[in-house]
Amino acid sequence: MFKVLAHGEIVDLRAVFFLVVGHIMARGDIRLDHVDLIKRRQDQQLQFKLLEEFHDSRRALLEAFIERIKQEAEKPLLPIIHDPSLSAIEKLQGFFETLDRLRIAHQADVVKLMRVWYTDANAIVRLKVDEAVLQQRAPLLTEIVRQGIREGIFTTANPDYAGEVLLSLLQSMGNTHARLLLSFEQERDDLCCIEGIVATHAAYMDAIERVLGAPPHSFSRSSAEAVNVWVAALRENDHA
Repeated sequence: MFKVLAHGEIVDLRAVFFLVVGHIMARGDIRLDHVDLIKRRQDQQLQFKLLEEFHDSRRALLEAFIERIKQEAEKPLLPIIHDPSLSAIEKLQGFFETLDRLRIAHQADVVKLMRVWYTDANAIVRLKVDEAVLQQRAPLLTEIVRQGIREGIFTTANPDYAGEVLLSLLQSMGNTHARLLLSFEQERDDLCCIEGIVATHAAYMDAIERVLGAPPHSFSRSSAEAVNVWVAALRENDHA
């Protein structure tokens, strides 16, 4: 239900830490006092050299991280997509549930990283990761949509673009869920947060069904119980 990082799985937690916290803070061969050195040194050439190393290394890591996403993104989904015994609706529901299971499996890491992942400083990283996931997964969803059309259960007029549209909706839903969860930290209103996320999930599932021309309630909606698991995890992390 909650999209953090690559709309699902944590591909490489150390790589994410490098990206969202900063290369200088994570690398073992660059001491933390180099951060202060950048601020204090009068030697402009050294400042530029250190900053250039920081940005070049972060850029290279981002490229490697995205390539890893492209390699790993299909693995948990291909068995579902290629299962001839499943209908298109069952495959899409299986797609959603697989991503949910991956997030639950890495729940502690997701909660810890959520605050820094959704800061303005990481907007470009999020954009690049979203683009990589869209490029990799949209064709998989499009394949399912075409099957649904053959089965007569989907009626979308633009199946070639359906995967991209669905992924865009899912990414937007995940961002909204994350924003609501993070707002809970300030407001501390459990019921309002939970109701908001449940309603958001239902609204996006409605939109997905309309895009596909699928019957209403073809896909499962989230429940207050499922959302409360994440609220409890956030609270537990605050007290850790």
